[in-house]
Amino acid sequence: MGKWSGKIGYSSPVEVRPGVMEHQITERSHVGDLIRNTRRTEGGDRIIENLVLSNSVSLVADAFAMNHFFEMVYITMFGTKWKISTVEVKPPRLILQIGEVYNGPTA
Repeated sequence: MGKWSGKIGYSSPVEVRPGVMEHQITERSHVGDLIRNTRRTEGGDRIIENLVLSNSVSLVADAFAMNHFFEMVYITMFGTKWKISTVEVKPPRLILQIGEVYNGPTA
């Protein structure tokens, strides 16, 4: 089991003008354990296949992470932002399943 440290992006709705909401991304630093480190490709019929990680990271959640786990959208790993596909709550830990490259808004 390896160690991981990096940032997690949280998306929270913010009212930019009356009746109009946008998602604001904030990043927070975390540390944890890399409990699964695998990769796979998708799209065998494409010329360029999508690279997908099937990694799992277990982090000891602080109060913010435990109360806002539903807002987690990406995690930084290997110099890239990856989409968080699943968050499993196992107090005091959160188990994050990582999927494809994240291409959405960032902090």
